[in-house]
Amino acid sequence: MTVPNHFELIGTDGAARTGRLTTPHGVVRTPAFMPVGTAGAMKGLHWREVRDAGADIVLGNTYHLMLRPGAERIAALGGLQRFTTWNGPMLTDSGGFQVMSLAQLRKVNEQAVTFRSHIDGAAIELSPERAIEVQRLLGSDIAMQLDECVRLPADRADIERAMQLSLRWAERCKRAFETAPDGYMLFGIVQGGDVPELRHASAQGLIDIGFHGYAIGGLAVGEPQDVMLAMIEEAAPILPAERPRYLMGVGTPEDMLEAVARSIDMFDCVMPTRNGRHGLAFTQYGPINLRNAKHADDPRPLDEESDWPSARTYSRAYLHHLVRSSETLGAMLLSEINIAYYQRLMRDIRAAIAVGQFEEFRLRTRAAWERGDIAAR
Repeated sequence: MTVPNHFELIGTDGAARTGRLTTPHGVVRTPAFMPVGTAGAMKGLHWREVRDAGADIVLGNTYHLMLRPGAERIAALGGLQRFTTWNGPMLTDSGGFQVMSLAQLRKVNEQAVTFRSHIDGAAIELSPERAIEVQRLLGSDIAMQLDECVRLPADRADIERAMQLSLRWAERCKRAFETAPDGYMLFGIVQGGDVPELRHASAQGLIDIGFHGYAIGGLAVGEPQDVMLAMIEEAAPILPAERPRYLMGVGTPEDMLEAVARSIDMFDCVMPTRNGRHGLAFTQYGPINLRNAKHADDPRPLDEESDWPSARTYSRAYLHHLVRSSETLGAMLLSEINIAYYQRLMRDIRAAIAVGQFEEFRLRTRAAWERGDIAAR
């Protein structure tokens, strides 16, 4: 059966792509960065700030939401968009990564992964069918297949076992998704660790099954950046050009810039908000650590050229004071500043691709990061 395609590829510049993904809750411009609202909330930000920053789509997490407040409860309250008031496009990951990283006493077999909740120790089973059921109850526009993610470095035998299991689970997820309404999407996840031939086999196996879009998973889990980029180069060219490509859990501005150069369309990461809560700001000059004492008497804003008001308004000295005093306002301001910077980077990338100047933009942006705001860092 042919899988409908909701992605329009608008333009390319080298391998870099810009496009439009149409979901039941709106259009997503790509390349796109999805801020992570793990448990149905963006840590340190109001949803209106996420919208105002320019985000088209956000991410919610199946693992956390199924544990609390519960998928059935969210469905009874109108679905995740209504529950959160986001009301825009939303992707939910399957929960597989969180099971592997957070759950206690987990056990994986052919049928499912069983684990104990990190909240109360309750025994829970998550099968491919249940992962899809939860995501459909949440009402996300884009659901992800359940997979097994192996942290790197790992033995090849374990990587191959998990990859093959993920392929079998992908088939079951697709069957479970067949009753979803028109317009909703299911993405498959390419696994295979840092082994090129396993990445090839995983990508081809997913194509044979057929999905609305394809993610590359199992990266940004401890491997060096050059390994991550090499695995993108192995997997991405195999994937259908007319379908969206999503690099899961990535990353830094540099990671995203280099991944776009390798034809990736979508990203998510907790880094902008997590780092903001710990005093690190992302700017056009590169990262600035506001915990450093050198900022204590600096009256300058973070970036007087930013189009985000908080980056232009508050002095580095005041932000330093808030961070060192553990004031909640400091975490809130830096989180919104970081989300806004990530969205600005995506917007500028899309604009550069559209006019055939992505490579010039990439080199210029990297040079600015490397040069930095020397006097202030």
